[in-house]
Amino acid sequence: MSAPCAEPVCIGVTDAALLAALRERGLDSVAGAFAFAGGEDLGKPGLGHRRRTRLRVPDASGRPRELYLKRYRREPLLPAIRRCLRAGRWQGPGRAEFENIVAARFAGVPTMEPIVCGEEGWEGWPRRGYLIVGSVPGEAVERCGEAFFAEHGEDAEAMAAFTGALVKAVRAMHRAGYVHRDLYAAHVFLDREQGPGAVYLIDLARMFPPVSRRRKRWMCRDLGQLYYSMPRLWIRRCWDAFLLAYLDDPADVASWQREIVRRAESIRRRTVRRRRRGRERKTEAT
Repeated sequence: MSAPCAEPVCIGVTDAALLAALRERGLDSVAGAFAFAGGEDLGKPGLGHRRRTRLRVPDASGRPRELYLKRYRREPLLPAIRRCLRAGRWQGPGRAEFENIVAARFAGVPTMEPIVCGEEGWEGWPRRGYLIVGSVPGEAVERCGEAFFAEHGEDAEAMAAFTGALVKAVRAMHRAGYVHRDLYAAHVFLDREQGPGAVYLIDLARMFPPVSRRRKRWMCRDLGQLYYSMPRLWIRRCWDAFLLAYLDDPADVASWQREIVRRAESIRRRTVRRRRRGRERKTEAT
């Protein structure tokens, strides 16, 4: 078998000091990224072939930049084939997310900064690869949303600013022809220090452009995930305004809302089944 071949690393930033700091740490190559032993590992159940690490690297101003290093060993064949069919070429998850971030930022979606990515493999199929991205400020709405909306729920200006920023971000992605595929509150970040309009979308690894005849289905799936996961106070007070601003035409609201609620209910049922199975496994284990 021939030796693995590394493709050229993709660089997404122009900060010379930051790039020099990455090179000093060996993070300008696939081999160096996998040999890197610094930073703080962010393990959680279900990562499988993936490994996530948080690190801080000085930028041109001398301040430490918080970055995230994602390393991917060879993934199972089926998801690799699916990604190949969508992209038209073999492509690992790190490079796919890097390109998705570039596309999202070009479309006007506020999201993380792509720093660098690279991969290597045999005959095109990536054996392993890595991605480094910048962090976004703030916290996931899944964590801070209840407290934020409890505090600002009576502030119509703050609620409108958040809703407007969120609909602008989602519309920008969808109008550019892409869907997120994982648009839960865990991947919507709010920077409360900047204000209620500082909203970011993260985790674009699964983003893709569906074919036109299925685009509405996928868009409703995104919106169903949002409807299911966002704090209930915001849903009660702001969802109608969000959907109207998203669609522009009031005549479309009812049909879209039915499909979105159906999607959200499907997510709820799957979640209940998954939790039930988890409880049953724990019971059997004891």
